[in-house]
Amino acid sequence: MRVATVTEEKVSLEASPLEDIRLASSKMTGSERRAFQAEMALKYCSGSARCAEDAFGWSRQAVQLGLHEKRTGIVCVGHHAFCGAKLWEKKHPKVAEALWELAASHAQQDSTLRTTLSFTRLTAEEAIKQLRAQGFADEVLPSGSCMLEVLTGNGSGRVRCSRPNPKKSPRNRRHLRQHPGA
Repeated sequence: MRVATVTEEKVSLEASPLEDIRLASSKMTGSERRAFQAEMALKYCSGSARCAEDAFGWSRQAVQLGLHEKRTGIVCVGHHAFCGAKLWEKKHPKVAEALWELAASHAQQDSTLRTTLSFTRLTAEEAIKQLRAQGFADEVLPSGSCMLEVLTGNGSGRVRCSRPNPKKSPRNRRHLRQHPGA
């Protein structure tokens, strides 16, 4: 099996290894992907980003950046690492702690006592109302939907109960029977 032939301008790989390399690269992100692309460019394209672009269909700039990261040992961190809104619990840790204490005070044991799980019937609106009563300003309190996410993300959310199925009697199934005259 011939794996690779390196020439001045072109790289010829068999279809299967080429697809495998492209697939492996597509499963990675960020600096990990660039490092992989740089390795493949060094191995199959003599370190040429332009050749890697032609052979593998990768971005030439990404391959060049990966080669520079490999050469210098400095990994470039994209702007994505610093983007995004912080979690409400991280922005307001004192209010979050008060909320979790409030949820813990409303916690109940499972009524069947079959599990060790507990849950709370505290709603988001009631939690906001009680936090206001504790003296927290409206600016630091989250919206109702955010409050619900905080409560359920902390493991203290409301548990869904399935409704019991009514016992079926022959009277309830009378309409399903076939009548002989029909």
